[in-house]
Amino acid sequence: MTEYSYELKIPRERVAVLIGKEGEVKKSIEEETHSKINVDSKEGDVFVIGEDALGLYTAREVIKAIGRGFNPDIARLLLKQDYVFEVISLADYAKSKDSMTRLKGRVIGKEGKSRELIEQLTESSVCVYGKTISIIGEPESASAAKQAVENLLKGSTHANVYKWLEKWRRDMKRRRIVEAI
Repeated sequence: MTEYSYELKIPRERVAVLIGKEGEVKKSIEEETHSKINVDSKEGDVFVIGEDALGLYTAREVIKAIGRGFNPDIARLLLKQDYVFEVISLADYAKSKDSMTRLKGRVIGKEGKSRELIEQLTESSVCVYGKTISIIGEPESASAAKQAVENLLKGSTHANVYKWLEKWRRDMKRRRIVEAI
C-alpha cells in the first residue's frame, strides 16, 4: 500500500478549532477520511497521512476550510462529494492594509447583511478571514457566490451584484424545475 501525506499550515488561533473539544473534530475528520492528522499547535503545522488519496485530499480541504475561519460543521460539508471550497485572496484586489479592510467591509456589508444575502441567494457559506474570503457550497452555487464577491471586490455596486444574484437564482430554480420534468 502506498502512503500519502500532506503538510499544511493553519493560523495558530485556528488550531484549537481544528482539534475541537477533547479532540472530537480532529477524530471525526480522521474517521471520515481514513487518515491520521498530527497537529503542531505551537506552529500551526498540520500533517495528514493515509493510504486513501481521495480521503487525504478531502481531509486537507476540510482542514484548510477550518484554517480559513469556517466553523467545523460547515467545513465538514466538504466531506460530501458535491461540495467545493473556493478561496479568494484579497491581495489580488488590494495593495494596502487599509484598502484590504475596506474591501472586507464591502463584502461583509453593514451588520453582515451583504455576506448574508450572498449566502442566502447562492445557498453557500462565505467566510471573511485574514487576507482571504472563502466559500463552501455546491459547485454552481459556490461559483455564483465567488462571482458576486469578486464583483464587489472590483467595485461593482451592491445593488448590481444583488440584481445579478437574484437573476442567477431565478435561472437556477427554472433549470431545476425543467430538469425535474
